[in-house]
Amino acid sequence: KVTPDALFTLFGVYGDVHRVKILFNKKDNALVQMAEPHQAQLAIAHLDKVKVWGKNIRVTQSKHTLVQMPKEGQPDAGLTKDFTNSPLHRFKRPGSKNCQNIFPPSAVLHLSNIPPNIEEDFLSDAFAQHGQVKAFKFFPKDRKMALIQMASVDEAVTALIAMHNYPLSDTNHLRVSFSKSTI
Repeated sequence: KVTPDALFTLFGVYGDVHRVKILFNKKDNALVQMAEPHQAQLAIAHLDKVKVWGKNIRVTQSKHTLVQMPKEGQPDAGLTKDFTNSPLHRFKRPGSKNCQNIFPPSAVLHLSNIPPNIEEDFLSDAFAQHGQVKAFKFFPKDRKMALIQMASVDEAVTALIAMHNYPLSDTNHLRVSFSKSTI
């Protein structure tokens, strides 16, 4: 289940991920290179010992300062990926609202970038593919945003990985992050 893209999405909640490498000989280990040291510290603080797909993950500082890309022509089996120029980075703009809304994993997820034609049932059904949906609420003043509560933090982590950047229209991709709010 673990892919560089899944780790990019999960760690991307706490900073801009530049590179991910799942170790070829120890596939339950990975290196995640963040854009800034403080973003790596946030990821360590919020993700260490969090359950992902039923296993607690350990997140610690690496002795490596950067993730090496495989040499030209070297087989890699898709385990290393460079995300440096990804359009999906959340923290490109200094001082963006994303920087103020960084929270530890929680059962409640904040959804944004929802187009006006998308209904609660559609989103609830999509999230139900990744766990039990306990509650859903559009923001009263802004239907582009909503809160959804999963049955557990574990299910919310799985749902965030699966549903962040989910296409809702040709131009709208769902944004998902952890919330401090309750429903």
